Amino acid sequence: MHPNIIIHWPAIIVTTIVSFAFGGLWYMTLFGNTWAKLMNCDVSKKPEPAAMRKSFALQVLGLFLMTYVMAHSGQVWRASVWGAGADQADHIYGFFNGFFTWLGFFVPMQFGKVSWEGRPWKLFVINAGHDFINLQIIGQILAHWH
Repeated sequence: MHPNIIIHWPAIIVTTIVSFAFGGLWYMTLFGNTWAKLMNCDVSKKPEPAAMRKSFALQVLGLFLMTYVMAHSGQVWRASVWGAGADQADHIYGFFNGFFTWLGFFVPMQFGKVSWEGRPWKLFVINAGHDFINLQIIGQILAHWH
């Protein structure tokens, strides 16, 4: 038996945009100064526009890839995708898709940054908090848009 995974491209595009906007809110508005201080960034120095465009493009590409993969991984848990019965409530799939992606992939990477790069635990909390909420946003949008 093979899964019947259907990818909704509008959901992936919208989710990528919402995720990008959330990152801006998190790192620029809510925790921007604290994050910059912990990263030893000189906020008085403005990056070149070409460098900013490149960074934004790479961020959007990364978010698109993450959303695309989560669209697949979130669906394989649904019984209906396998033709094996009815699904549970959408929010359950969204939560666990985001939670297990965070716990299994993002938290270990943040641990590595603390242990090997010597980054402070406060930075771990800011980054891991962003990752958790961002993955919940992605998971919920994808789970409800099927």
